[in-house]
Amino acid sequence: MPPVTAPPAPAPYLPRRGERYRLVAPNTPTAPEIVRDFVATVLWATGHPRLVDDARLCASEVVSNAYCHTHLPQIRVEVTVNRMQVTVYVTDDEPGRLPAPPPPRTTGPDAVADEGGRGLLLVDGIAARWGTTAYGDRSPHSKTVWFTLAASGR
Repeated sequence: MPPVTAPPAPAPYLPRRGERYRLVAPNTPTAPEIVRDFVATVLWATGHPRLVDDARLCASEVVSNAYCHTHLPQIRVEVTVNRMQVTVYVTDDEPGRLPAPPPPRTTGPDAVADEGGRGLLLVDGIAARWGTTAYGDRSPHSKTVWFTLAASGR
């Protein structure tokens, strides 16, 4: 599998006009499930049923990363929907380094069986685009991981 690289995004990346839905979730083990259900509900209600499964998977991976790698009481999720695309933003207030794509995996008999580190590979394979944005210039105060799904395919 080729290495995954996130292209730099405009800071912050914002889709064309659309409806915005926001959720503040506790940064607990239940956060991925809560966010999956929230995103699915938004997409069903706004007429994007074909994107529900992909959006649930990508949102779950990004929120799981926030839960595993930050120690904050909450995370913020925003879903922006329009006729052409859906963009999901997951923001936390821990200004640590932005998530880096994992190194490429090897396959075959010598490959290490490791279940971690595949989330961004999944997001990269499913999303039309994805990226990260830090807020606060030289002294960041928060970061966002976002992904966009195209309504008419990639």
